[in-house]
Parts: sequence; structure tokens; C-alpha cells
Amino acid sequence: REDLWVREGKILNPEKLFFDEKGSADIQLDCKDSIIAPGFIDVQINGGFGVDFSLATDDLKPGIDLVSQKILSHGVTSFCPTLVTSPPSVYHQILPQMSIRNGGAHGAGILGAHLEGPFISKEKKGAHPEHCLRTFEAGAFQDLLATYGSLDCVRIVTLAPEMKRSSEVIRELTKRGICVSLGHSVANLSQAEEAVQHGATFITHLFNAMLPFHHRDPGIVGLLTSDKIPTGRRVFYGMISDGIHTNPAALRIAHRAHPKGLVLVTDAIAGMGLAPGRHTLGQQVVEIDGLNTYIAGTKTLSGSVATMDTCVRHFQEATGCSVETALEAASLHPAQLLGIEHKKGTLNYDSDADFLMLNDGLYVQATYIAGEEVWRRDVLGM
Repeated sequence: REDLWVREGKILNPEKLFFDEKGSADIQLDCKDSIIAPGFIDVQINGGFGVDFSLATDDLKPGIDLVSQKILSHGVTSFCPTLVTSPPSVYHQILPQMSIRNGGAHGAGILGAHLEGPFISKEKKGAHPEHCLRTFEAGAFQDLLATYGSLDCVRIVTLAPEMKRSSEVIRELTKRGICVSLGHSVANLSQAEEAVQHGATFITHLFNAMLPFHHRDPGIVGLLTSDKIPTGRRVFYGMISDGIHTNPAALRIAHRAHPKGLVLVTDAIAGMGLAPGRHTLGQQVVEIDGLNTYIAGTKTLSGSVATMDTCVRHFQEATGCSVETALEAASLHPAQLLGIEHKKGTLNYDSDADFLMLNDGLYVQATYIAGEEVWRRDVLGM
């Protein structure tokens, strides 16, 4: 019901403007009863629109530019391009080409890469190619560095905490400000708790690629209600709320158990935004059938083709939560996970003016980055 003031890319406290500068607005915009919400942040997206971030290439830029441009219409204003398990040569080729950058008319901002694998469990590899999986040897952190080649633009690493020597790796990554996520794992609860005590803060697509909840040992899922989380720490968990990866009842259980930790992710693959058929995910061929994506010739799910705004709407419908709660799961929570909530994920004064206009059905009408309109729904297409 109020006004949102923006200047020089930031959300402004209008009191300063009125009282200190005696100023007023240069441009006024009637938002026509839209909801204004912080821009969405996708911390797990493998590609989209025919682009696969895990595909070896000497020229990553056109692909990354295309995806960052196209996701603006789905309300995503910043993201973490995600690489699935790949041979070291692929990391060495792609990571140096990936740079952290602000969003704008050219597309959503890049917050750093999410490396999902190859230090994951063979039993829970999901769509990750088995021949590329690795374990930590004697110099565990050196192994990781040798595999990835560089951690310069890396923001999140997903690993299986039950692996030998994983705790020293978690400590080293955390020390460098890299978020460690637990996933593709057969860890029991105490192994998961130990990983959190060493610095892990995230769970990669909860329920998918981990041991199912068991009442005597709830495994990684048990972190949602664990009493062994260090004081002042919050464990976040990603959920692919596309109606396929997680039954709505499971979504509701997680949300009711730990609402403040839920982070919506798309886990989208190259086929997002494309027609059904065969597409790639890193080293694998995947088949898209409706909203289902399988490794070709199997019934193994491999990423999703859901867009972030679809996930937000499905989450709100499945849980019956408030509009604010649904929007925070795609904005505030991922920002808190990455420690950037002072800049993104809210509409607080002095934060980046990355915001969306949505209608009451939570369909995106317009996307703004740093106070500039970067996408608007074509009125005819409304």
C-alpha cells in the first residue's frame, strides 16, 4: 500500500530525501495494484534454453548471457550457475570463464558458481555420471583444488559428508567464504550434524538423492529439527517445488518443520524453456516429457524444467502459506544462505533495488535490477 523509493540503484529511505534534501520524486510510476517483491535468487540452475553450463566450451559467454537474459521474465535477478559432476578438464576449462557480475539490462547478476559434485556418493549419484565421481585422498583439500582448478568464482560446493576427510574440506571451504552444501549422499544424521558443526550450512534438494527419512536415523533430513546445530547458526535446505521432484505432502512436512530454512531452487537443466525431447545435462543425455526429465532410457529424474516463478506458485499452493512466505523462500532465504541479505533479498532501505511486480496470482509483470526496468510482460500477452 506504500511507495517504494529508488535512487542510484538502491532502495532509498524517503525521510532523508524529504527532510535533509527537501527533494521529491523525479519519476513516479503507478504500479496498478501490483505486489512489489524482492527479485528471486536461484542458487541451483544447471542451464536452460538449450544452454548447459556443464558442457565443455571455450566460449561460455553467449550461453551464460542467454540464460541470464531469459530468466528475467521468471523474476530471477541473480543466480549461481551450477555445474554437475564433470571431469577435471571441464572445470578447468569452464570455471576461469565464469565471473561474478552485477545484473542489468543484459541479464540477471551472477553470484558465483555452484559446483555439485564430483565428491558425492555413488549410491546416490542420481543423474551424475559415475565414471567422473571422486573421493578425497590423503591431501583432501588439495584434491579438490586439483579437480576444480580454481575456487575464485565458486560460491557453493555440494559434497557427501560421509566421505573420509570431508570435515577438513568443509572447514577449508568455509574459511574461504564458500558455502558447503550436503547432498547426493548416504550420510546418517550424526555425520550430517558433524558436517554442520564444521561449517556446512545448506542441503542440496532436500529428499532427492539422499537416504529416505527413517525414524531411528532420519539422515540428512533430520537436520531440519536437529538440536545439535551450533548456536546462532541456521541450516538452509533447497527444494525443487515443481510438483514432480517432491510430493506436496513432503514439501509441507519440510516447511512446517523448518520454515525459515526453506530455499526454492529450480535445478533447471538446458531443456527448460524448450520443447519436449532429448537434451543434455553435462555428460548425460536427458529426455523431457512434460515437466518430467529423465536420463534417456531410464526413469532416473535429472534436474527440472520448472521456472522459478512456477516453483513459487506451486509452493504457495501446496503449503497454503502466505504470499510473503512464498516470496521469501525465493528471495530472502537464498540471500541469507549466501550472506548477502544486507544487499539483496529484501526491500529494506539501502539494499539493491532488484525487485519484481507481480499480480495477485504471483505471475511476474515486470522485473527491475538496480532500479532499472529490465523486463516487462507484453500487455497483449497478459
